[in-house]
Formats: sequence, C-alpha cells, structure tokens
Amino acid sequence: MSQPHIPVMLEKSLDLLNVRAGLVWVDATAGAGGHLLPMAARAGKSSAVIGIDRDIHALQALKSAAGSAVNLVHANYSNIDSALAGLGIDTVTGGILADLGVSSMQLDDASRGFSFMSDGPLDMRMDPTQTTTAADLVNTLPEKELADIIFRYGEERLSRRIARKIVAARPLNTTAQLANLVSSCLPSPSKKPGPWRDTSHPATRTFQALRIAVNQELESLEKFLRSSLALMAPGARLVVITFHSLEDRLVKQIFREAASTCICPPRQPLCTCKKRRELLIITPKPLIPDASEVLANPRSRSAKLRAGEKVV
Repeated sequence: MSQPHIPVMLEKSLDLLNVRAGLVWVDATAGAGGHLLPMAARAGKSSAVIGIDRDIHALQALKSAAGSAVNLVHANYSNIDSALAGLGIDTVTGGILADLGVSSMQLDDASRGFSFMSDGPLDMRMDPTQTTTAADLVNTLPEKELADIIFRYGEERLSRRIARKIVAARPLNTTAQLANLVSSCLPSPSKKPGPWRDTSHPATRTFQALRIAVNQELESLEKFLRSSLALMAPGARLVVITFHSLEDRLVKQIFREAASTCICPPRQPLCTCKKRRELLIITPKPLIPDASEVLANPRSRSAKLRAGEKVV
C-alpha cells in the first residue's frame, strides 16, 4: 500500500542544523519537501533556502508547495557546488542537509522500478533523464561484474549464484521477473535456522545493490560530502541521514578525516602534513529514530543521522 512521505528524524535534524534567520540553508535531497519546507519556515524570509534534487518529477510536484520562499534546482547533489554557483552562491553560511536513499514516492510508483513489491520496468533511475537503467546492467554486464555489484553494494552472500541465474535467464525486463528469480536462489526466510533467520524479502539486497550501481550513489555521496565541506563557512553545519551501512560507513569515514588534525602515517615520528581540523563532530555516535517514530514510519527503522560543524 502506498505510504505518504514522512520525513525521518525531522526535529532532530533541524535542531542539529540550528536553523535560524538570515543565512544560507540547503536541502541537497529536497524530494517531497519533508525537511525542506519546515527548514524554510524556520529560516524565515531573510534567509536563502535552496532545495536540490536529481528527480525532476519530485521537483515539479514540490514547486507549488515551495513557492517563492525556496529556490529549487534540478541537479545531482554531488554537484552541489555548481548547483549553488548557478544561483550566485559560493558559501553556505547556515547548513546543509542530505536525507539519502530512495524516497517513498519513488518506491510507491511502480513505473520507476525501485520496488519488488509491485511489478514495473527494471528502471531504478533517481534522475529519469540519465540513460543507464537497472535493465541495462542486468542484461549486459558480464556475470562476474554483476556478482561483484550484488556482493559489494548489497552485501549478498549468494551473489555468485544470483548472477549466474540472471545471466542464464536473460533478458529480464521487469521488477517481478527479477524478484522471482532472486527469490528462487535464496532459502525461504522461515527455513533459516536460529541467528541466520531473516524476515526481509529475498530480493532486498539485490535490488539495493542495483539501485546503488545505477545511480552511482556511493561515488555521489563522497563527492557531495567533500564539496559540502569546501562550501561551508565556519559555524555552518552538515547533517546527513543514511539508510544502510555502506552509506553510514562512508559518512563516518569522511567526518573523521575532516575532524582529524593529522593524516601522516601512524609510525611517522613528526607531523609534516600540516592538516588543520575542518569539522567538529556533533554526534560521536549516530542518532537513530525512537520507537514511536519507527512505529509511525517503518521505513525509518534503518536510518542513522550524523552531524558536524565547520570550524575553519
């Protein structure tokens, strides 16, 4: 059943951003405006509020609700620097928010091909204007490369078996075809003993892997984080909400790197890198939704929030 979009950890994220009047604020993944519109309301008319999204359909739907108080930009959030430059902005004085992953609207629209719960074309493009789809990867990649993608991005232990069956069954053009094929490769959740018991759909990890590969999500995330740090003025804050371990691990790594004062080899007796701390980490451990939020919005259950403040 289709769910309305519910912003994850809304109050926590806006409080950590410390949204206030007179500054530049950016929601780098505007989506349905769940975080963006409350951000704009808190920031007030004296602020510049920008919403960026790679999904042109999401921006078109958001346009009337955002009104003139928000500048909407169609761009991949990895290109945040050029997106802001197009508006004449070279420094973010307030903060930047990114709520990663696929949105409820994308999941619930079968024609976008993100979900195995309803049949649709094997698409999975967050930006419908890009050329490569999930069907392109599934039907053209060599078996080893396909298995590597499913293992690396989906952390699927049976990736080789799945890739082998995909190649043998080509062409696959719909989400139902792929979901059924993957399900036939994996044991039923109810048959898994003890600690290996898994109640998720058997195709979950494979679909995640293909989506990440189609949209180059990890490459985009790393570029976004580094560009954001370069754009932020001292005192500006960066808040990132992730939904799987690969994203969270990358955010944690780059935050730690930005917060460190030395990146010389561990055994080097004297520091020669002259690195200065760029970021103060506000969340030593990631924040997660509380039980009441997970009950109200089950899709929030895997979310983790990390935040930092620019110091130089």
